[in-house]
Amino acid sequence: MDMDLIPAPVRVVGAGDPAGVDDAGNGAPDGLPLDSATTITAAPGTENTERWLRSTLGAAFGLPLAPGGDGNGGAGGDTARTIRLGLDPALEPEGYRLASTPDGVEITGGSPAGVFWGAQTLRQLLGPEAFRRASVNRGTRRVIPFAQIEDSPRFPWRGMMLDVARHFLPKDDVLRYLDLLAAHKLNVFHFHLTDDQGWRIEIKRHPRLTEVGSWRSRTKHGHRASELWDETPHGGHYTQDDIREIVAYAAERHIRVVPEIDIPGHSQAAIAAYPELGNTDVIDTTTLSVWDTWGINANVLAPTDNTLRFFEGVLEEVLELFPAATSPFIHIGGDECGKEQWKDSAVAQSRIEELGLADEDELQSWIIRHFDTWLTARGRRLIGWDEILEGGLPAGAAVSSWRGYDGGATAAEAGHDVVMCPEQHVYLDHRQDGGPDEPMPIGFIRTLEDVYRFEPVPPGLSEAAARHILGTQANVWTEVMQNRARVDYQVFPRLAAFAEVAWSPLPASADRDFAAFERRMTAHYARLDALGVDYRPPSGPLPRQQRPGVLGRPLEGPPPNV
Repeated sequence: MDMDLIPAPVRVVGAGDPAGVDDAGNGAPDGLPLDSATTITAAPGTENTERWLRSTLGAAFGLPLAPGGDGNGGAGGDTARTIRLGLDPALEPEGYRLASTPDGVEITGGSPAGVFWGAQTLRQLLGPEAFRRASVNRGTRRVIPFAQIEDSPRFPWRGMMLDVARHFLPKDDVLRYLDLLAAHKLNVFHFHLTDDQGWRIEIKRHPRLTEVGSWRSRTKHGHRASELWDETPHGGHYTQDDIREIVAYAAERHIRVVPEIDIPGHSQAAIAAYPELGNTDVIDTTTLSVWDTWGINANVLAPTDNTLRFFEGVLEEVLELFPAATSPFIHIGGDECGKEQWKDSAVAQSRIEELGLADEDELQSWIIRHFDTWLTARGRRLIGWDEILEGGLPAGAAVSSWRGYDGGATAAEAGHDVVMCPEQHVYLDHRQDGGPDEPMPIGFIRTLEDVYRFEPVPPGLSEAAARHILGTQANVWTEVMQNRARVDYQVFPRLAAFAEVAWSPLPASADRDFAAFERRMTAHYARLDALGVDYRPPSGPLPRQQRPGVLGRPLEGPPPNV
């Protein structure tokens, strides 16, 4: 019995007794009534979930969901109409029990986060109407189905990366995505804030990063080989108060935020704002502007003391905006850093010689080690893309394994923590179908079923290495996603399948019951509709979702399993 829940819970113990209705009318043949008499009782530590339930379900059903006193017959009255929130440290930290009986609803978590995930399950039990912002059927009888559910996540890191550098998403769209992550019990938001095409976070000591670096004059439309351009200037950034609001909003939903400041590659926007950051003895960096196309950019940071001091200053402000409780990890990128300019730069070669390094890979490793030491001294952990393995990795650094499984497996066997996010499986910018109507088709075909069968832990890992797999993450790169609707189309419904992979104890990939998941998705599509998510329909893109004539870069055949 799964009650159409996504992600599937570990265990549904069974429904309550449908005949369990007392003489006073508490309970109902099909479940516990949710009505104006329903109250919420919150134990200490669960107040955030109480507020969330009241604001979310209260709005959706037009109900007050008043405080319920002590839940033992004190102020608050009818305990059989009470949703009781509590803590039990014997449970897994993010685990919960949900019991809906004629005596009321109890959600008990191993921590406040567990209580919150139990509340997400309660919301799903109430049907798609629970996902609306206002009541559309006042007067309709609503019940909470009788059920007893025990649940906890497979992985502690269940994430999504959102690239707001290639195409900027306004703050409200970011907050909306935090709600969508929470609805799917995902608990990590990787916030890709800087790249060649834009710098999106206000840094007060370096104002040109946003004055200059957050705007580009035009944008390539489609893949970089396309002849089409959007001549509208594109840009935007988040003020420091915007960032504080995003982080606080995430924390209320028990979502950790991982900010990414990309170094030493993917940095042309920063160099355009401050040309002295580039390799000035190789090119005239004053001629550079924020990049307007896609791909790997040769313009990388110079390995100078000035560059180190500059980005230490950036990170000082980043650490203030992203407190350690919400952001224990800081992502520094480290991917796709071309070494051509360093090979041609007398300054870079002098630094290699001065430090006794073997080559440019070790020079990048030296930069990564510098910031690992710097972050560690301030109580944070560095995480970077798997290229940071090249040239040697600092002992405490973690790895986002994106080029396949191999980098993550190597890192895990060496004792490093790893987040598995191989592009061949969970890059959601990759196309969902091979049909001619897919908009701007990029990469391999990754269907809903393909994502559902993704296994984050590669075979052959030692038991010790497998313990270093923190979890998994789906990545959303926005080169061909110009707005929220395009992001929605690429992300959903596949994020629902990914959420189940990250949360639920699924069998081996080939043994997973995709047909059952697809059946549960019928109910979940109604939830997404209520939330206003512009997902890809199972039958294919709607006419307004198509982008005829805009060049993509489809890759044929199955992706390599590397």
